[in-house]
Amino acid sequence: MKRATIRYPFFIALLAGVLFVSCSKNKNNQSQLQVRLVDNPATNVKEVWVDIQQVEITGNSGGPVVLGGIHPGVYNLLALTNGKDTLLADATIPEGKISQVRLILGDNNYIIKNSGEKVALQTPSAMQSGLKVQIHEDVSGGTLYRLTLDFDVARSIVQAGDSTNLILKPVLRILSFAPSGGNIRGVVTPLSVRTAVIVLKGTDTVATTFTDITNGNYFIKDVPAGNYSLSFIPTDLTYKPTQLSASVVLGQTTVADTARLLP
Repeated sequence: MKRATIRYPFFIALLAGVLFVSCSKNKNNQSQLQVRLVDNPATNVKEVWVDIQQVEITGNSGGPVVLGGIHPGVYNLLALTNGKDTLLADATIPEGKISQVRLILGDNNYIIKNSGEKVALQTPSAMQSGLKVQIHEDVSGGTLYRLTLDFDVARSIVQAGDSTNLILKPVLRILSFAPSGGNIRGVVTPLSVRTAVIVLKGTDTVATTFTDITNGNYFIKDVPAGNYSLSFIPTDLTYKPTQLSASVVLGQTTVADTARLLP
C-alpha cells in the first residue's frame, strides 16, 4: 500500500526525544543507564501521545538487553517542553559498546487536534521489533554520557494510501553523544533545619539546592568533575553557616561528609 508523508502544518518543526545515558563503574564492571524523554513545542496541534512500553539496547554483550526500572506509559510529547523531561528507564547494564537503542511501542498512539478531534495512529507490524537508532559508542565505568535523540514527528506520521488512516512510523536520529558530570549526596544536621546547599568552584556558584526538612538529605545532579567547596547556609539564623569540600568524579555519586550546623 502506498504511503505518503502527511503535510499538516501542525507537524512542522516538531522534535522530540532526549535520552540521558549515565554510566558508573562498580565492582562487577557494570554501568548505570538512564533513559529520559523530552520534546520541543509545536504549533496547530494540541497533543501528541506515544505509547512507550519498553526500552532495549544491543551491544557487544549480546542482546537485545531489556532495561529494568522501566516506566511504561502513554506520554504526551508536547507536555515535555521548557526543560521538562520524564524518566523512561533506569537500569544496570554491562560496560562495553552500545550499538543500538530500541523503543518498543504499544498500540495506544494518537494525536489531539486543536479542534479537540482525536485521531488514532496505527502502528505497522514491522514496528513490533522497536524503534531503532544506531549509536556504536563505547561506554565505560565512571563516565556519565548524554545521548540526545530527535523524534521527528513531521516525518513520523504517514497516511495509508488514499484513506484517512494515519500511521505512526517514528523517525529517530542522534543529535549528540557526550560525557557529562557526577552527583553529590549528603546530610545536614540538625535534620529539621532547612538549609541551602551551594556548590562553589572558587567564587563561582555551580549548583544549588535545599535540604529535605524531614531527613536533612540533599542530592545535586550533573556536576562537572572536579574539586568543590560546599557552603551550607541555614534558614534558621540561630545556626551558623558552615563549609565542606567535595570531589566529583564523572558518572559517580560523591557522598559528602555530614555537615553539622552549630548554634
